[in-house]
Formats: sequence, C-alpha cells, structure tokens
Amino acid sequence: MAGKVLFEFVQMGQVMRVAAIDEETGTEVFVITPVNAARIHMERLALAKLRRKLGETEPPPSPRPSGRYA
Repeated sequence: MAGKVLFEFVQMGQVMRVAAIDEETGTEVFVITPVNAARIHMERLALAKLRRKLGETEPPPSPRPSGRYA
C-alpha cells in the first residue's frame, strides 16, 4: 500500500462508522468506534484493518523488558 488512503466518517447514533479505502486498489474496510473516540484513534484502527486485509504486516512491537514486577 504505497498510495493514499481515504477515510470516511459517518455518525450513527452513539457510534461512528469509519471506512478506510486504499486509493490504488479500491479496497475498503470499515470499523465501528464510539463516537467520542479521538479521530486519530479511529483512523489508526481502520488503517490497521486495511493493512491486514491487503496482507501487509506491521513491524512487531518492541520486546518487553524481562524481570519480575512486585
């Protein structure tokens, strides 16, 4: 996914339907989020779902430090 991603936001009562569309392929996914969630979080969630659908992988999270917590 090297091209642009378009986002569409549609409020439906207390939830927001967020669509992410890959401009190059026309592939579309959508997620449902609380209407009061931050817009950036809505976009990140939709983008992650789109990347999964397109078969892209994100870098793994950094490892947690080993040890015990009291």
